[in-house]
Amino acid sequence: MSADPLEALNSEQRAAVTFGKPVAARGFAAGPLLVIAGAGTGKTHTLAHRVAHIVLQGVDPARILLLTFTRRAAEEMTRRAERIVAARLGAAAAAAARPRPQPVRLPWAGTFHSVGNRLLRMHAQQVGLDPAFSVLDRGDSADLLDVVRHELGLSARDKRFPRKDTCLAIYSHRVNTQRPLAATLAEHWPWCAEFEPDLNRLYRAYVLRKQSEHLLDYDDLLLYWHGLVAEPSLADRIGALFDHVLVDEYQDTNRLQAEILRALKPAGAGLTVVGDDAQSIYSFRAATVDNILAFPEQFAPRGTVITLLDNYRSTQPILDTANALMLDAACQYPKALRACRGSGARPRLVSVEDDRGQADYVIAEVLAAREAGVLLRRQAVLFRSSHHSDFLEVELVRRNIPYVKYGGLKFLEAAHVKDLLAVLRWAENPRNRIAAFRVLQLLPGMGPAHSDRCLAALAAEGGLRAGLAAFAAPAAARADWPSLVDLYGALASAPWPGQVERVRDWYRPHLERSYDAATVRAGDIEQLVRIAGGYATRERFLTELALDPPRASGDLAGSPLLDEDYLVLSTVHSAKGQEWQSVYLLNVNDGNFPSEFAAGSPELLEEERRLLYVAITRARDALHLVTPLRYYVTQQPRFGDAHVYGAASRFLGERVRATLEPIAATAAAASEAAVAGPASRVDVGARLRALWD
Repeated sequence: MSADPLEALNSEQRAAVTFGKPVAARGFAAGPLLVIAGAGTGKTHTLAHRVAHIVLQGVDPARILLLTFTRRAAEEMTRRAERIVAARLGAAAAAAARPRPQPVRLPWAGTFHSVGNRLLRMHAQQVGLDPAFSVLDRGDSADLLDVVRHELGLSARDKRFPRKDTCLAIYSHRVNTQRPLAATLAEHWPWCAEFEPDLNRLYRAYVLRKQSEHLLDYDDLLLYWHGLVAEPSLADRIGALFDHVLVDEYQDTNRLQAEILRALKPAGAGLTVVGDDAQSIYSFRAATVDNILAFPEQFAPRGTVITLLDNYRSTQPILDTANALMLDAACQYPKALRACRGSGARPRLVSVEDDRGQADYVIAEVLAAREAGVLLRRQAVLFRSSHHSDFLEVELVRRNIPYVKYGGLKFLEAAHVKDLLAVLRWAENPRNRIAAFRVLQLLPGMGPAHSDRCLAALAAEGGLRAGLAAFAAPAAARADWPSLVDLYGALASAPWPGQVERVRDWYRPHLERSYDAATVRAGDIEQLVRIAGGYATRERFLTELALDPPRASGDLAGSPLLDEDYLVLSTVHSAKGQEWQSVYLLNVNDGNFPSEFAAGSPELLEEERRLLYVAITRARDALHLVTPLRYYVTQQPRFGDAHVYGAASRFLGERVRATLEPIAATAAAASEAAVAGPASRVDVGARLRALWD
């Protein structure tokens, strides 16, 4: 790496990295900065260099807050920034014949939720929290909501009441957008509108239950942080911890996150946000593109905008298609991406007869590209909705082509992983009844009734291990009971290193008794053991895993671990941030892309346009947009499943079509191709309860 980190940057990146000026008191100062980083323009590269530049200007790394949306992004950004700083300082030390300096560390780099967790534990008393609160993952949150739902009698109704996952999705969207429940239901869950009074009652009871058991769910970490900085003196205190706040993927922030940032840095001093309005595709998670579109106007003087246009990923014909698509976008930062890699083949607009023709074409082209030297895993089939790949998956299996499909179970949704984590969560927070019920029912003979009786006895006893030792277990559980008592005695007194191994050893016989494919599932348990070694405490391990879980090794469709190569199948949402040499986009038809559910909303249609833009810009060398003339549609309300005849996507207008090579792929042509090949206190808890009054 060059001793001068700026040598690796183009002119636009350099302007973004060096924006600001040195000051004697704090090392480096800057006003609010928005970096619009078009697809493939080196966003991570630029942000990491800006962090490094700020450190090299004399800012204490402990006074830099770097916020991302995944733990992996934070780790990658931190690793790059630290490497850049080390190279520069090392070169300076060598030139002056001084000892090599100690490595620079960025202690405040992480996701919004992980940083929120740390700040809330530091200021727990100011928001009415126990510092030892537990963080629920999505699955446990849904389970707790379901328990409350049953207790309120909402599951025993004449009319179909929303299931737990729907209830949690409504709750999450409502609190993250800060919109009234009635408006949330009307816009996104209209079939649930009649249940508004009962849902309000359910959510209030859910909040009360979490508070009584010292539990926070994923959304609470933002809600409480937002409540914390709503008190001006507390906002000033926390904001004063950081000279610079840098935010990755700002287009994916929701209203709460944007307001937290404004509270920390109301004048925008030291605030840098990086993102691309054209890749804002997560409104279903309450993200709003308005945050990035309105960012400069939030400050006086207006925030500075720097746009990155040099694309290092795709060839120019692919970028021409992406640029043409966005010319008709309603609200945007205009940009025309330029390919640093030069020209290449025009993207194809492929017309096929039906789902079978689509599968035949894609498989033929995938195999032809493989024969030409493009590995299967360097190719991806993308689709708007998960079921769009159903027919293709059948054909891939029939033709013995291994594949992995992204968008399935996540690591923490696997039952065996939830079992082991429940053991640790109960040790961390003895009031966590959801974890306790799960652990107790791992033992033979411990059904819901016996588990409830045990928890009542524990509450009266006043201690977890002592209560377990004193409890009279049912006959079927007596042989396993002493080992459970010993386990919780060890978890209460033993140091954190080694605890997961101890739980693994205790859990092994229960895993083998309760689940099929125990050997495959044991691989996930070993992954937990390895992950745990990277955390200093049990609390940090449990919290970080709940906020940003890895993918389960046993949950990848097509078992790619058993093969040397595999094709990638993915929804477009799951593909964001990835790239492949060849991309095949299925069902680019009205009703599929854009989705039929977006038809009545201009805002949702614009998001569908951005989603197509994301899909197009995943491709490096080859892009195939496939449009079946006749395709299968599910969930038709009156007539059931059916084949329909549809038009190509409305987004493929004249300007876009002019950048594409039209192809009519018949079944015979596809077959031939396959053969041929190529200090204040604020009661946030009361505020949260008031949401449901």
